[in-house]
Amino acid sequence: MSEHEGHYGYLKRQDDYLKRLKRIEGQARGLQRMVEEEKYCIDILTQVAAMTSALQSFSMGLLEEHLSHCVVGAARAGDDEARVKIDEAMAAITRLVKS
Repeated sequence: MSEHEGHYGYLKRQDDYLKRLKRIEGQARGLQRMVEEEKYCIDILTQVAAMTSALQSFSMGLLEEHLSHCVVGAARAGDDEARVKIDEAMAAITRLVKS
C-alpha cells in the first residue's frame, strides 16, 4: 500500500491520537504558565517528565501502528516497498531512542 493513498494504520484510532495530542498541548501550555508564574523548578521538571512520557507513549503507539499496518502490508506485497518501510521504521526507532 503506497503512503500516498492515505490509508495509514493510525487512521482507525485517529480520534484517540488527536485527544492525546490535545492533552499534550495542554501540558505544554501548563508548563509555559508555570514558568510565567515563576513556579518551583522541581515542580516544572516534574511536569516536563510527565509531558515527555506522554510524547513517548504517543510515539510508541504510532510506531506500533506503522509496523503492524504499513510494514506488514509492504512485506505481504513482497516488493521493494517492504525494504523501504523497514528502513523507515528503523530510522524512526533510532530517532526515538536518541531523544
